Amino acid sequence: MVNKDYEKEYGLNDLDKEELQKLRKAVDKALNSLEKRREKDAREAAKQAALEFGFTPEQLFGGAAKKSTAPKSKAPPKYVNPEDPNATWTGKGRKPEWIKEYVESGKDLKDIEIK
Repeated sequence: MVNKDYEKEYGLNDLDKEELQKLRKAVDKALNSLEKRREKDAREAAKQAALEFGFTPEQLFGGAAKKSTAPKSKAPPKYVNPEDPNATWTGKGRKPEWIKEYVESGKDLKDIEIK
């Protein structure tokens, strides 16, 4: 329950809905900013404590995860073109023209699955 003194002290009862919503946004923004500052202060304090004991923060807490620069590996092929064994399809993404023609001719994709 809201303390009635706060309502009087800040004149909350005198504000309309739009003003209260703006106030709420401002309070949420201030709380978020406070939380970020507290987190930054805590990280700095932990860093200083680690250094005082002769450790790096990375030794105690691990380093930040690095994004892989290696390209993502492709999915293995699932289907092979019976007329050209070099033409394959993973079963994901756009269907190659040879797959479309194969299905339109009434044949079943199971027949060309790579096992």
